[in-house]
Amino acid sequence: MSYAVTDDELADFELRRVELGGLTREVYVTGDHGPAVVVMPEMPGISPELARFARWVRDAGFVVHVPSLFGRPGVVGTAEEGAEVMRRACVSAEFRVLAGGGTSPVVGWLRALAASAHAECGGPGVGIVGMCFTGNFALAAALEPAVLAPVLSQPSLPLDDPSGLELSDPDAAALRDRFERDDLVALGLRFEDDRWCRRERFDAYRALLGDRFRAVMLPAGSANPEPPPFHRDVVASPHSVLTVHLVDEVGHPTTAARDAVLGFLCERLGVAAS
Repeated sequence: MSYAVTDDELADFELRRVELGGLTREVYVTGDHGPAVVVMPEMPGISPELARFARWVRDAGFVVHVPSLFGRPGVVGTAEEGAEVMRRACVSAEFRVLAGGGTSPVVGWLRALAASAHAECGGPGVGIVGMCFTGNFALAAALEPAVLAPVLSQPSLPLDDPSGLELSDPDAAALRDRFERDDLVALGLRFEDDRWCRRERFDAYRALLGDRFRAVMLPAGSANPEPPPFHRDVVASPHSVLTVHLVDEVGHPTTAARDAVLGFLCERLGVAAS
């Protein structure tokens, strides 16, 4: 089966080299008005479908910052290349992918990026969207006071514990306190039958945050049946709600989930919904 989506040159994004805390990363930025939203890539990197989602966020009234954390930006890679990107990330010191590791070190840089984006763009605060490998980073980054709208799409870490949260105990306690103190809400999305993000993880979020965790659950059968090679052969289950498993059709459950995310960002960041 062939895959129709082609590489994306990201021509409407500004490529920046952002130095924070002594560490420099590439960040792709698009949009010229509105509060900032950080959109983190999923495995195996900034795909054309992730860029499409970033443009939807931009067009809803935000300045979108997409940090490149792994993979080759804009490309549709092979299953083999994607598997190698995932393997390298799993052994990287920046990501703690197994239970018991606590909060990943990369989260500190992401908190700094959120603070920097807020200082640049203004507004009440920043939204942050994590997906798959970065899904839970959106929650961990909410210890940065500028973050007001965390979105966790199919959060997959830790890989070896379906109910794990990839948070240190002090960070988990601080997040619970901050959500109560600042009246925050986190939005989570997953497909039923997702073998990488199971129901137990969302149950754990509810145990941590109570009603301050809102869950969007989609039927497994609503996922795009023709994803790219990495998702078809390696992920091998309904998974990427906002990108490759989204069916861009009016009234489709996945587009309704996308619109729920856009509405959540507008609600929490004070932007009039378009």
